Amino acid sequence: MHFVASRPIILTVDDSEENLDFISGLLESEYTVQTARNGEEALAIARHFPRPELILLDICMPGMDGFEVCQRLKTDPETNLIPVIFLTSLNQPEDEVKGLAMGAIDFITKPFKPAVVKARVRTHIELVRERQRSDSLLANILPPKVIDELKSSGFSTPQLYDDVSVIFSDMVNFTSLAAIIPPRILLNELTEIFSAFDDILLQNGAQRIKTIGDAYLGVCGMPEPSHDHAARLVRCGLEFIKFLQQRNGHGAHQWQVRIGINSGPVVAGIVGFAKFQYDIFGDTVNLASRVQTASEPMQVCVSYNTLRLLHGQFRVVDRGEVDLKGKGPTRLAYIS
Repeated sequence: MHFVASRPIILTVDDSEENLDFISGLLESEYTVQTARNGEEALAIARHFPRPELILLDICMPGMDGFEVCQRLKTDPETNLIPVIFLTSLNQPEDEVKGLAMGAIDFITKPFKPAVVKARVRTHIELVRERQRSDSLLANILPPKVIDELKSSGFSTPQLYDDVSVIFSDMVNFTSLAAIIPPRILLNELTEIFSAFDDILLQNGAQRIKTIGDAYLGVCGMPEPSHDHAARLVRCGLEFIKFLQQRNGHGAHQWQVRIGINSGPVVAGIVGFAKFQYDIFGDTVNLASRVQTASEPMQVCVSYNTLRLLHGQFRVVDRGEVDLKGKGPTRLAYIS
């Protein structure tokens, strides 16, 4: 679960009521300040949503000292990304080395200088927010598992998924429409349509892989397996069509789509280095594209690979064998 509050949340931990009041009074005009008087209370607050974005942690506290609190924060997957600044009267180099080794990002020494405290806090909150923006952008283009691999090792290993379904859609007469619709309006139209497609996929446990111009590629059954991935994607295709029909009823431009679905194994991985993109590959993807090309407008066309997984859940119009470019005679069907 990821939550970003509108006002940054700062947790300050100190056994001194005077110090807590000082920090709260100094920061509360810009931040939401939470306070804890001991290590146990601090750990409980840190695990609670919305989590603090920065922790100001006293070292010398009775019971659990700041070093132990920091160590526990950094070994807990739920809290290990929260940056910690130590508040301390200790000024020996070995204390600072010990704190940094435990994962703290900074030290503020007592007695506190207001300008220094505010400047340090502001700098680290800006860094936290920048990391959150970067994570949000990554989440839009990469699956969580791939993001974790990239952060931990710097690369992601391609993976074979044996049993998924792939959906391809393509706008009918897009080239002709693009010639008469102003570019800004055209981009807005595609953004609205593809955003609706994204929502439909997410609601059905599927995900978009990419768009290429007016073409849209999605998949179901990865990274988490799904026993009904074919039925889920067929429902997505039918909902794509229903959305466009409703939109065409009041929209300035009329859009139609061809949809093709195929099922089977795919390889998934990152393409490129400087500008990487998560993608899927294999004959399953290629055939889904050919099925889409063979579809009539505003129809969901499926291969026999997908049809045999539907188990009579939909109405089927068998098209028999259709000669697909590069594939030869291939059994297809329309689903409604």
